[in-house]
Amino acid sequence: MSGATPFDTPFDDSRRLTGGNLYFDGVGAVLETQGTLPDAASLAKWDAAVQRACDALGWPQQARVARRHASGVSLALVAPLDQLFSATEVNEWAWCCAYEARHGTFAGRWHAPGHPALWDEPVAMQTLRAFAAAERQPALLPLVRAAQQRGLPLLIDDDLLSIGAGDGAARWPLTQLPTVDAVDWNALHTVPVALVTGSNGKTTTVRLLAAMAQAHGWHAGHSCTDGVFIDGHAIAAGDFSGPAGARAVLRAPGVEAAILETARGGLLRRGLAVQHAQVAVVTNVSDDHFGEYGIHDLADLAAVKLTVARVIDDAGLLVLNADDAMLSALARDLHCPIGWFALDDGHPRLQAARTEGRPTCAVRDGHLRLGIHGQEHNLGAVAAMPLSFAGSARYNIANLAAAALAAAALGIGADTIRATLARFGASHADNPGRLQHWQLGSLQVFVDYAHNPEGLRGLLQVATGQGAGGRLGLLLGQAGNREAPEIRELAATAARFRPAQVMLKDIEGYMRGRAAGEVAGILREQLQGDGVPPAAIVDCLDETVAAQRLLAWAQAGDVLVLPTHGVVARQQVSALLDALQAQGWQPGMPLPPGGNALSSGAKLA
Repeated sequence: MSGATPFDTPFDDSRRLTGGNLYFDGVGAVLETQGTLPDAASLAKWDAAVQRACDALGWPQQARVARRHASGVSLALVAPLDQLFSATEVNEWAWCCAYEARHGTFAGRWHAPGHPALWDEPVAMQTLRAFAAAERQPALLPLVRAAQQRGLPLLIDDDLLSIGAGDGAARWPLTQLPTVDAVDWNALHTVPVALVTGSNGKTTTVRLLAAMAQAHGWHAGHSCTDGVFIDGHAIAAGDFSGPAGARAVLRAPGVEAAILETARGGLLRRGLAVQHAQVAVVTNVSDDHFGEYGIHDLADLAAVKLTVARVIDDAGLLVLNADDAMLSALARDLHCPIGWFALDDGHPRLQAARTEGRPTCAVRDGHLRLGIHGQEHNLGAVAAMPLSFAGSARYNIANLAAAALAAAALGIGADTIRATLARFGASHADNPGRLQHWQLGSLQVFVDYAHNPEGLRGLLQVATGQGAGGRLGLLLGQAGNREAPEIRELAATAARFRPAQVMLKDIEGYMRGRAAGEVAGILREQLQGDGVPPAAIVDCLDETVAAQRLLAWAQAGDVLVLPTHGVVARQQVSALLDALQAQGWQPGMPLPPGGNALSSGAKLA
C-alpha cells in the first residue's frame, strides 16, 4: 500500500465532550490526528465530510473547530447532547475519509465491522443514521430546555440524568425519563457552586473554601484528588477532580454548597460538568502535563484552565492570580467579571482593579487584605495563619488569598473568612498530604503532594529554610504520563537543593504505561548529570518503604522532604509519623515494628 503508515488509525484519541470545553461552549466530540501533520486541504475535506454527515442526520448547523498544535490537529464538532457517541463516529469517519483522499491509502485499511464504510458514502450514511437512531433520547432534550429556562443545573452521565442539586435534585435513569409536565419543578433548586483549577494549590484551595462554606453554615460538599467529601466526611476515595466528582457532590442529598476541583485531565477528556458556577478560581499555571491532547506549552495549558470562564456569567466572578504572567496576558480576552489576588497588594494589576471597582485580595503590611463591594477587610496577620508556615510558604499565602476572594464572591462574610484562615491548617486533618510538618526531636519532616517542578521548588524552599544546617533527604518520583523533559526538570529542580540522599520511587496508580523503575531511571540520570553523587541516589520504588528508609537514614538536625502521591501511601506515611511523634521517637532510634523496611536491602549513603 503506497500510503501505509505505522499506526492503526489516522487518529490517536476520539472522545465525547459532555460540557463546555477548550473548543466551544457546547457538547460534541473531538479527535486527535495522528501521522503526517494535516494540511489545509485535508482539513477542508474533513469539514466537508462532517457537514455531509450532519445533513444526513438532520443535525442543525453547528460550530466545528480545527485546533492546530505541535503534534497535529484537534478536530472538534458540536453535536446534539443525546447523540455524542454518534458524533464520535461522524468525526472518525470524516477524518479517515479526508486522510485517505490526501494519502491514497486503501479504504478498507481503517474499517471495522459495524462502523461507517469509507468506500461507499451512501452506505456509511445509513450506518450513521442507525447509530443516531439507536442513541437518540426523545425525552431528554425537552427536559434540558426546561431546566435551562429555570436556571437549574443539569447533570448527565451514561446512565442517569439529574436536575437540581442536593436536596433540590431529582434523578432518573436515562431509560425512564419523565415528560416535562410530570416533573415537580417547584421542588427543584440549585446551590452555590465554586470551581477551582490550576497547576498547583487546587486541593488546598478547595479544602479552604469548603471549610469557609461550612463555617458559614452550609452543608458543603467538595471533590478533589483525594475523593468526595460532605461536611468534611469522605463518601468516596480516589481521584475525583473531574466530572464524576462534580456529579457526586451535586447529587449528594443535603448539599447546600459545592466546591469542585476541576483538573486539566477532566477538562480535556470531557469538558466541564456544570453549565454555571458562581465563582471559578485559577490558582496558577506552570509547566506540567505537556504532550497530552495537543497541549504542548504554557499558553496551551493556560487556555485549558481558563475553560472555567465559560460558566461564569455577569453576576459571577473569575478569580485569577495576578502574579501569573500567562493568566494576566490571557485575561484580556475574557468577557466575565474578574477578581485578582496576589502576594503584594501594591501589584499594578490589583491597583487597576480597585480603580475599576473589581474585587482583590493580597498582602499589605503583613496582613491579608480583602477588597470587595467597595469595602476593605483586614483578614489578619499572614504569619499567624497556620497554612502560611509563619509566612514562609509563599505559595500557600497565594492559596489563602484565592480562597478568601472566592468565599467573598459566594457571599461568605469577612468575619467567617478571617476565623477560618486563623485556624485552618493547625491540625493535620485539615489538609492531609499538603505541606504537613512533623518535628521528631531536631529532625524536620515535610509531607506534600508536590508533583511538578514549581510545586517541588516551593516545598523545598520552605523545608530547607527550617533546617539547622543538617542534611536534606528527599523522596522523588513522577507520574508515568509526563514526557521525559518534564521528568528531567523535576530532577533538576531537586538537584539544585543539593540533597544528601534521594529515594527514587514509582507512584502506584500513576504508572500510565511506563514500566516499573522507568521513571526512576530518568530521574537518576538527570540527578547524576546535575552533580548528585551516585551513592546518594537509591531506588526504592514503593513510596511507603522509601519514606521508612529515609527515616532510618536521618540524623539529628536533618530535613526530610517526602512528596507522597498515592492515597494509601500517604495515609501510611502520615500514620507512621504521627505514631513516631507520639512516642517521642528521634533519629537514631529503632523504628517501631512495621515501620522498619531496611530488611529489604538497599544500602544507604
